Amino acid sequence: MSPSAPTPPPAPARKFLGVLPLPERNYIAEALRTETVGGMLLLVAAVAALVWANTPLRGAYDSLRGFHFGPSALGLDLSVQHWAADGLLAVFFFVAGIELKRELVVGELRDPKAAALPVIAALSGMAAPALVYFLVNLVGGGSLDGWAVPVATDIAFALAVLAVLGTSLPSALRAFLLTLAVVDDLFAILIIAIFFTGSLNFLALGGAFAGLAVFWLLVRKGVRGWYVYVPLALVIWGLMYNSGVHATIAGVAMGLMLRCAPREGEEHSPGERVAHLVRPLSAGLAVPLFALFSAGVTVSGSALGRVFTEPETLGVVLGLVVGKTVGIFGGTWLTVRLTRAELNEELAWPDVFALATLAGIGFTVSLLIGELAFATDPALTDEVKAAVLTGSLIAAVLAGALLKMRVRTYRALYEAEERDEDLDGIPDIYEQDDPEYHLRMAALYEAKAAEHRRRAEHAGAARDERSGPA
Repeated sequence: MSPSAPTPPPAPARKFLGVLPLPERNYIAEALRTETVGGMLLLVAAVAALVWANTPLRGAYDSLRGFHFGPSALGLDLSVQHWAADGLLAVFFFVAGIELKRELVVGELRDPKAAALPVIAALSGMAAPALVYFLVNLVGGGSLDGWAVPVATDIAFALAVLAVLGTSLPSALRAFLLTLAVVDDLFAILIIAIFFTGSLNFLALGGAFAGLAVFWLLVRKGVRGWYVYVPLALVIWGLMYNSGVHATIAGVAMGLMLRCAPREGEEHSPGERVAHLVRPLSAGLAVPLFALFSAGVTVSGSALGRVFTEPETLGVVLGLVVGKTVGIFGGTWLTVRLTRAELNEELAWPDVFALATLAGIGFTVSLLIGELAFATDPALTDEVKAAVLTGSLIAAVLAGALLKMRVRTYRALYEAEERDEDLDGIPDIYEQDDPEYHLRMAALYEAKAAEHRRRAEHAGAARDERSGPA
């Protein structure tokens, strides 16, 4: 009888919310810094819109966002509000397309096993709000057209809330939130393209696809120069708008075409360089201006009362506050329980629950989908916008309270990740298995001890000199 083959050791359990690889941590830190600043501007723009729309200057606000300009011969004689929603948000979705491409080729989504958890969490975090909205309106007899309004997470708004609270989340939690938002954006794009496309102009659509083919060819050939791509992007956007497909789809398509994997000798890929340049324009200008011209709704006691009594608006609020939290947390918990994933021992499930609550802040894309879903009913559109603002505010307050309960833990983890005692530019947590690191640290501690001894000797000599002979 031949001896049996040795049983291979079981595969190590995958760590959920563990320490990120250093390049990924650095990239995410830079991206989130820009998004945090943009989120603060977004908050300011939203507050300004609300104040402006609820003062005697309401007429000026309506006149400004209703003002039309643009070449009518090209079908682009649009209102200011329309330009913000279809034009400026194309920049936002262009950056979202780059982020999605990068996540797929070098980020958290490149490994199917690693990607499964955030993708399932994001999908369940979109399905649950839609289901909550559907059930509320089915029971209440409301319109089912707004089912997609509460499905999206606004990463910039969420980061702005963290900045206001002064909460420094460890990189793993921030990366998980960013990955959720990226997957959210992908499916929100698909929802807009599939469910909010009217009659198609196939000639214009064909022209847009031809423009995208030229764009792809130029990228493939390595052609560089903004003076080539910006005019071409404007042509593609105009053709996409006139085709009947929402114009922001053009931005996503171009973002997905950029190469996001660095080649040998490249520190950053073209996609990363372009995202670095365009992200401030998106976060600092495009999204805040969209908020300024879309968030201006009338707020009164009766209007707020309708938010909690009308099925459409109640469905949006409950979708954001309850659906998002239950969907993301439930999807994450079930996936971890049914796979070999293990939660980072320094974190706990209440941290995931708090993050899921924070993801209930749906602003930019939720407002856009609300405008598309109820385009024929301006009064209901404003009520749904008020519901988005209300739901996002409730989610922000709840998440803030939950995160504050664990702020000391987060601060300790964040400081441990940032500590660089040997001042070599690499956080010490990434060098703990490096023998050279231990030698550097030993030398550093020896230098500190020697300095401490010299100071002690100097202090003792000074005391002796002051006391003098008896």
